[in-house]
Amino acid sequence: MAWFLNIYHCDRCRRVWTDEWSCTCDDECPHCGARDMSPVESKDLTELIVPDGNEFIVIRSPESAEHDPDYEEIGRFATRVKAKAFLHDFEPP
Repeated sequence: MAWFLNIYHCDRCRRVWTDEWSCTCDDECPHCGARDMSPVESKDLTELIVPDGNEFIVIRSPESAEHDPDYEEIGRFATRVKAKAFLHDFEPP
């Protein structure tokens, strides 16, 4: 399932907050309660490359994920370049 880090800016109190979710949806300001705030930016976190010692692991949020990304490892590589190349060519099942 797609996974996003949504960044919000409240029109009422001007505060900024983030929330991770499976879509780029509107949110309620946790500071003042203003409703229907749309994200000003969203970062796709569906597939990530994370360092692990001397290796780089490619993880992906599977279609079965619901309330959290529930990442699964889909590859492990000696360099970030190789991990990026794998991810560029990767086609989900």
